[in-house]
Amino acid sequence: MNDMTRVTTGEVRMSYVHLFKPYAFQPGQEEKYSVTVLVPKTDTETMGRIDAAIEAAKQRGIQDKWGGMLPPVCPAPVYDGDGVRPSDGLPFGPECKGHWVFTASAKADYPPQVVDSQGNPIINQSEVYSGMYGRVNVSFFPYMFGGKKGIGCGLGPVMKLRDGEPLGGGAPSAAEAFGLPTQAGGYAQPAAYAQPAAYGQPAGHPSAGIQYTAVASGSGQAAGVNPITGLPL
Repeated sequence: MNDMTRVTTGEVRMSYVHLFKPYAFQPGQEEKYSVTVLVPKTDTETMGRIDAAIEAAKQRGIQDKWGGMLPPVCPAPVYDGDGVRPSDGLPFGPECKGHWVFTASAKADYPPQVVDSQGNPIINQSEVYSGMYGRVNVSFFPYMFGGKKGIGCGLGPVMKLRDGEPLGGGAPSAAEAFGLPTQAGGYAQPAAYAQPAAYGQPAGHPSAGIQYTAVASGSGQAAGVNPITGLPL
């Protein structure tokens, strides 16, 4: 693959993390490894390289897949977290504000390497979760599928840099649930039981399997890419 289509990000936040077991977001979909990447808009260096990689993927598509012509509408898999969801016109979730958002995926036969900040493989899967910070290696590629054309995003190695506030909530600890003594001393207040909420809820997150408007920085707007699979809807 053309190295110009491959990017290693700066520090990003990760969500919808499925790095150890392939996952399908909808019944009947192909199970894949995937992660949704939140790139701070202040990181113009990373976004500049992503824009360049998308353009390189378009040129590759012109040469190899699209019969020598750029499609009039060429969806790209990067979304503006400060925009609104085209599905219902509502804003994206607060975790997306101030970020560019995209999802990278890999087929079940190609599990990504997941390492810590020293490059050591992460064995304890609980250390990898939605809300952590790290760096992601991704590649952009042209597709032609079902008569539709565009740019998808493939997932490469992932490095965890540091912990962050988990996204999507979770079950309470035993101390919180039952008012047991805490390590810091004293007793925790019993927590009301609630079903853990899915991060962003599938219907309201850019990695849900619904149609969104792709907005790559400097690349205009287009529609019709599934940000989970990188394939057209």
